[in-house]
Amino acid sequence: MKQRVITAVIALIFFIPIVLAGGLWIDWLTVLLASIGIAEIFMMKKRRLTSVDFLLALLATLTIVVPDRFWGFLPEQLTRYQVYFIFVMLMMVWTVLVKNRISFDDIGVYTLASLYIGTGFHGMAAIRNGQEGLKLLGYVFVVVWATDVGAYMIGRKIGRHKLWPAISPNKTWEGSIGALICALVFASLYVMAIPTTLSKPKLISAVIFLSIAGQIGDLVESAYKRHYGVKDSGKILPGHGGILDRFDSLLFVLPIVGFLVF
Repeated sequence: MKQRVITAVIALIFFIPIVLAGGLWIDWLTVLLASIGIAEIFMMKKRRLTSVDFLLALLATLTIVVPDRFWGFLPEQLTRYQVYFIFVMLMMVWTVLVKNRISFDDIGVYTLASLYIGTGFHGMAAIRNGQEGLKLLGYVFVVVWATDVGAYMIGRKIGRHKLWPAISPNKTWEGSIGALICALVFASLYVMAIPTTLSKPKLISAVIFLSIAGQIGDLVESAYKRHYGVKDSGKILPGHGGILDRFDSLLFVLPIVGFLVF
């Protein structure tokens, strides 16, 4: 527990000023986080980070995560998703060149992972640098963190009925419902306390949906960790695991908020 607290404090000292600053600071932070995230997928698969397939998967991920304004140099008829598809095609070509030592199934994992990680972290920077960015990103953090804390505290105290034991044996229905209530209470207090031009009824009504999405994101990460036989996605955050362990819920919630707002 002591190690978890120390890591959390150090991470917040680093993270909060960047979120407050926004702009290029959070753009580069999300690029860094996405790069580590796709690296964790490769490490879970026991693939080398010096491989060509990792380089291509990393470039595909960065194609998704970098801000829209970074793509001003592209010809008008070429979009970021076309560039992304070029990297996917190159990964498929690589399976031929290495005579299937990297399989089509592997490329499927890298493609899905690059979309999942890239879109999630792209959403973080896009929200922060958009309309009412700091307030809206704060709202997302309150929803997700209140969900996590509520699920842990209430599940630990009164949890009896397993939510999905085949994937995550410690999660309970009581914890899940408690997480929804906790998110609704704290996010509603946050929304009512901050002045904003965004629709407060819309923000409050979205809380339960976003809280459920966050819990699903947590379960999804538990599912692929169980598939790969690992406890944590990485070791970069002592006591907490990897970047995907800490951002699993946010990677589902951030794109949804981005779709709703933009």
